[in-house]
Amino acid sequence: MSTPSAPAGHPRTFTDRLPSLAEIGPLIALLLACGFFISQSNRFLSFQNLSLILQQTMVVAVIAIGQTLIVLTGGIDLSCGMVMAFGSIIMTKFAVTLGVPPVLAILCGVAASALFGALNGVLITRIKLPAFIVTLGTLNIAFALTQIYSNAESVSNLPDAIMFLGNTFKLGPADVTYGTVLTLLMYGATWFVLRDTVPGRHLYALGNNPEAARLMGLSSQKILLTVYTLAGAIYGIAALLSVSRTGVGDPQAGQTENLDSITAVVLGGTSLFGGRGSISGTLLGALIVGVFRNGLTLIGVSSVYQVLITGMLVILAVAADKLSHRRG
Repeated sequence: MSTPSAPAGHPRTFTDRLPSLAEIGPLIALLLACGFFISQSNRFLSFQNLSLILQQTMVVAVIAIGQTLIVLTGGIDLSCGMVMAFGSIIMTKFAVTLGVPPVLAILCGVAASALFGALNGVLITRIKLPAFIVTLGTLNIAFALTQIYSNAESVSNLPDAIMFLGNTFKLGPADVTYGTVLTLLMYGATWFVLRDTVPGRHLYALGNNPEAARLMGLSSQKILLTVYTLAGAIYGIAALLSVSRTGVGDPQAGQTENLDSITAVVLGGTSLFGGRGSISGTLLGALIVGVFRNGLTLIGVSSVYQVLITGMLVILAVAADKLSHRRG
């Protein structure tokens, strides 16, 4: 959320107008990481490498949009990666095996992911189960259904329409994928909704103080069901991006994207307690993860240490959020 305003009757000072550390912290971390890897590798700052970072980040970045919406309400979604994998298998199997027109197959995959999101929402709002337990259960259900329907085999020979977002166009010396453009457009649309619309303000209100939101006449059940269903549909779009980037429907995909998306959200400054955070911070958080993994690969650091460093960053970010929440 924005920096608190000055008390009524007092003019806003220069410090009041400055963004909070939670808002600029992710940007500072991203710039420091880029500066470090620029000093360590002359290949890092090349246009092609920067384009590659965006391509490698876009799937997790899109999943993190849905994760951000859920975390802002005070919830969490552990099923997002496997729901994405299930959606990718649905759209690719429908197109290749059943001969469904590509556009309709894509819509079926997005709809299947949205149904999983709706299931999460119903279990959380109607039966009052904790989001952690519900999404842990649907993670396993989505994984099992993905393996069963695909026979644990990748789906190849995909139609060109499903692969379109993996195509590139020239932007100066760099090759940029259409999927990267779609990712940025989705962030722009989400930023607008959260910042300038009534539903966005309602979502923040629910996450910040559920009881106050109830007294305002807001239906927490309706908001949560909408958020989880929308998040599922967003995971379906991430499935299309994953398929277009890899060229196959992979039943083994999505096994780390849940933690990666939570990492992006937390590093981006969104509070796990709900009600505080921004979608622009999530984009920066996803880029921080992408930059670290790309940079560490360029300087020859083992992937095991990449995971170790990412885990340390998450713990530091959560600890900072906890301390900030206590002070607040």
